[in-house]
Amino acid sequence: MDSLESFDIISNEEVEEIKTALEEGDLCKATEKLSQSLKDIENAPLNIAVTGESGSGKSTFVNAIRGLDDDEEEGAAKTGVTETTMEPKAYPHPQCNNVTLWDLPGIGSPTFKPNDYLETVEFDRYDFFIIISSDRFRHNDMELAKAIQSMGKKFYFVRSKVDSDLTASQKRRKMSYNEENILNEIRNNCSTCLQEGGIQNQKVFLLSCLELNKYDFNQMQETLGQELPSHKRHVFMLCLPNISLPVLEKKREALKKQIWKWASLSCAVATVPLPGLSVACDVGILVREMRKYRDAFGLDQKSLEKLANRVDKDVAELKSVIKSPIVVKEINKELVTTLLTRGAAGSLMFIEYLASNIPVVGTMAAGGISFATTYLMLYWFLKDIAEDAVRVLEKSLDSPV
Repeated sequence: MDSLESFDIISNEEVEEIKTALEEGDLCKATEKLSQSLKDIENAPLNIAVTGESGSGKSTFVNAIRGLDDDEEEGAAKTGVTETTMEPKAYPHPQCNNVTLWDLPGIGSPTFKPNDYLETVEFDRYDFFIIISSDRFRHNDMELAKAIQSMGKKFYFVRSKVDSDLTASQKRRKMSYNEENILNEIRNNCSTCLQEGGIQNQKVFLLSCLELNKYDFNQMQETLGQELPSHKRHVFMLCLPNISLPVLEKKREALKKQIWKWASLSCAVATVPLPGLSVACDVGILVREMRKYRDAFGLDQKSLEKLANRVDKDVAELKSVIKSPIVVKEINKELVTTLLTRGAAGSLMFIEYLASNIPVVGTMAAGGISFATTYLMLYWFLKDIAEDAVRVLEKSLDSPV
């Protein structure tokens, strides 16, 4: 097992708040703080606005981020060579119900007025904006960015369709073609354009929505992950499509940091002297979280079928590399109850170490077994399913990631 210290398990502030409540004998307050913290993270809404000129690839970007491979798939944003978005259109994420991508109307009109546009699309509802261009960033893009900035919101520039630029360059520069040089040319051109428009030190992410795992997608998700508030960051990481090893690792980290809270909640409930309450809580927590882990890593049946169809493989071939026996089973109360029975004995050896290293567990000693059992089961299941997700991704590409 990894060192507990590397988990970023619990902040000092949260430790002190919960520990104080427990030392005062206020179990209800301690449980309430844990429950509220988890609720804030799980239910945090994330609204992402996608805008740009007509034909820049806004709708395709919305579909790609939501993990849709086909623009004709049910629930996909409508795409086309002409402007297809006449008013803000909400597209909920298929797996993360509290994440919504908004396909905003194009901004290419000669009479475009940024402030009027932001008022029309209800500026305040969005957490941040992504401004997309399929060639150079134009006057309207920059004016919109300035207006967004003046209102205190974040915005990011995405240069789309770079795969088309590379293909065209390869045909025109058969002797001197160099992908890295072309990408640098595109990036430098965008940066120069933005600087001339009065926007300084702004990163530009080069993307192809048809090949989202290439170019700057990982850098973009890394930047957004760093700059979003912590509860929004967690939600954002879980909604990303499983297209690369860095994405899978970020998801594992995001989920791992929450395990101690679920285990502590189980521990707090265990100290309440009501027969059967702790077991019911443990089962409910484990079923919910294990299902969430499976879905977040795209190892549910529907996601595996979509991946198999995308890479032209049989779903059984992808499943063949899944080693965890739990992943391919139906995760329900009966399965988890059986696992709990087996796990409780092993948890006894873990309690003393936890109590000496994590203050909350030491204070809540009466619920130590419950904490240890829930913690260990979630930790090991997350580890196994994350490793399975890597193997499935490698199998889909027929090469190590």
